[in-house]
Amino acid sequence: MTDPKVFYRELDALLAMIRIEEAGEQFLPTILQELSAKFHQRLHIADARYYLLLDDLFVLSYPEEGAEEHGYVEELPMESEVVQLASRNRSYIYDSEFLNNQFYAPAQPTHLSHAAIWVHSPERQWLVVFALNDGWEREEINLFLNSVRTSLNYRLFSDAIGVRLEQAVEIQKSLLPQKSPKLSGYDIAGFSQPAELVGGDLFDYFELKDGTLGVSIGDVSGHGLPAALLMRDVVIGLRMGLALELRTVHTIKTLNRVILRSTYAANYVSLFVAEMEGDGHLFFVNAGHPGPLLVHGKKVKKLIATGTTLGFLPEIDLHRDYAHLESGAVLVLYSDGITERQNEEGEMFGVERLTEWIVDNQHLDASALLHMTFAHVYEFGDSAAWEDDVTLVVIKRR
Repeated sequence: MTDPKVFYRELDALLAMIRIEEAGEQFLPTILQELSAKFHQRLHIADARYYLLLDDLFVLSYPEEGAEEHGYVEELPMESEVVQLASRNRSYIYDSEFLNNQFYAPAQPTHLSHAAIWVHSPERQWLVVFALNDGWEREEINLFLNSVRTSLNYRLFSDAIGVRLEQAVEIQKSLLPQKSPKLSGYDIAGFSQPAELVGGDLFDYFELKDGTLGVSIGDVSGHGLPAALLMRDVVIGLRMGLALELRTVHTIKTLNRVILRSTYAANYVSLFVAEMEGDGHLFFVNAGHPGPLLVHGKKVKKLIATGTTLGFLPEIDLHRDYAHLESGAVLVLYSDGITERQNEEGEMFGVERLTEWIVDNQHLDASALLHMTFAHVYEFGDSAAWEDDVTLVVIKRR
């Protein structure tokens, strides 16, 4: 048996290499070359090779040459016993002569034992096979196989998920407004901060007929990738409905049915949609979203819900309501990540603090009020990381 200290030191070095090696097409060949060089004599392993799953066959993919010379079998059917044992156990040492001979062509019987590990990413699966020369130790081989398999799988999944998350971040950025709309007589600013790389909060603007501007804010329950996927569907569905000049209530009811059929039906969505005219008239539908605050001097009006949150019931009751923005009035749309922000004592920021803050700072322009509110709420939470997605839209009538 090898010196345990040397074995563990070299195994750690190999696992570190798996973590940092560039994960391109040569990733697995490079790792197999390294482990063969370092552990050939120490663990008595030989003939490192891997098979890639294509349809129902594992096809020998590395080494690309030398299969005939060594007598390796070039295809392993999924239903073969050696594949099934590796599939069930994720790593396996083959002891019987019958099983070991399945790794070689019929004319090339072998007396060697073999070991295999099942390696996979979200898109591909490999069977990595080693021959075991005389002198191998089961305990060492098991530790080696499981350590390498776990590290390879973690690395391959992390890389794949990282790419997907980067794509999801770009998609979500493209769905959120990149700049504020221009509407005569109004000053508008909006921003959304996900708690993770992507989130379930949304806000959007719509150019409607006769110079009317549409604005929306919504919140998908939860956060992270599942919430972001449903958020995408809501944004696209809302845009399509309003672009076709369908009534807001009809569009939201249709969205409700779409959400119920969604893969992420465990999520629900609160949504506020308003149509704002140049003279201050505001018609809105509030499907269970925290009531936006309409502030003018000391007067505060909360635009309360006019219907049920989406995703609970097949059919929901909704109606439009009305408000008026006087000259100098400020309308603040927010998600509950603002009001439910907690400090170290577990105290929430709350609607009352938000209302007082807006009343005291309504003289600011929309962009300044937006950014100062974000900073104020962030500091209230002791500058800790956001635990929920946070979105704010400020509309000020000049």
